[in-house]
Amino acid sequence: MSMITRAAICREPARPWEITDIELDEPKANEVRIKFFAAGLCHSDDHIQKGDAQMRFPVVGGHEGAGIVDAVGADVTRVNTGDHVVCSFIPACGKCRYCSTGHQNLCDAGKNASTGMFADGTFRFHAEGEDLGGLCVLGTFSRYAVVSEWSCIVVPDDIPFDIATLVGCGVPTGWGTAVYAGGVRAGQTVVVYGAGGVGSNAVQGARYAGAKNVVVVDPVPFKRDMAKVFGATHTFANAADAHEFVVETTWGQLADHALITVGVLDDDVIDAALQVVGKSGKVTVTAVGAGKINANPGMFIGYQRRVQGAIFGGCNPLYDVPRLIELYRSGDLKLDELITRRYSLDEVNQGYQDMLDGKNIRGVIIHEH
Repeated sequence: MSMITRAAICREPARPWEITDIELDEPKANEVRIKFFAAGLCHSDDHIQKGDAQMRFPVVGGHEGAGIVDAVGADVTRVNTGDHVVCSFIPACGKCRYCSTGHQNLCDAGKNASTGMFADGTFRFHAEGEDLGGLCVLGTFSRYAVVSEWSCIVVPDDIPFDIATLVGCGVPTGWGTAVYAGGVRAGQTVVVYGAGGVGSNAVQGARYAGAKNVVVVDPVPFKRDMAKVFGATHTFANAADAHEFVVETTWGQLADHALITVGVLDDDVIDAALQVVGKSGKVTVTAVGAGKINANPGMFIGYQRRVQGAIFGGCNPLYDVPRLIELYRSGDLKLDELITRRYSLDEVNQGYQDMLDGKNIRGVIIHEH
């Protein structure tokens, strides 16, 4: 039997999020229904809504969320009814080639993220006779959602839902970009481009890894100020000033790493990043690309510079989500400070406008029940 749930949906690119009642099916085998209490306002959802990234429409937004398992389908073994869970936007089946070799962030079960369709080719959300996908097969902008058990990670009951939701995407993506994908090591110099919800956590990751200099580039004063809270040693409004500082502080050796966590990647940012890293320097990209990126091949060959992409920061959800929670408990990871403002579901469009205006590090929707 289906139920009615309140959700924020986007019917087509460039249309605002619409708050409406939709139908939700019962969970099938290996699926669970979650009663969400919090959902993060990640920039990726805005990219979908703006048409910057490919997605099937209409779609229920949200891929960061935390709540309680409300019902389980047949053959579910990973969670139980009543468990507090956070949803990882990357599922982890534990069986595919990538999961079995320690790369859960590349799990084959994530292939339907851009359609919101389940593995059996069907949907769980419906409205007015039309199927709705859930972003990343989640849809956390709905008060209730049916998701794969492979997307669920149990968290301790005493962790607030608004805090837990952060470790489903933005925190591991940024933190892991420094610690895992980037491979930052003690004593190194790191430059982070973009200090939003992902970049702030890249700063935290670089600090945790022991970087000597964590340099942040962001045009927004508020974000630069917050970057210092998260561990930045120096902040700059533009790439040119940051480059000058790096040259001076490293005696011309330049940076070991550049981490690109801007909203939309362009030629200027990639060029600045390639210029700021020295010999054998590494540029790690965690950003949506705008078309093609042009780069001089000599930048790679002459100094053995490397450019790589990263998804979920190279983190493994089943291991790293609990690990990040424990780092939060020990005081080695700041999560409370990430939340600039909490919104109701009806305020989702305002939340994204605040993000675009540079007023938020991370906004969080609090679902009412």
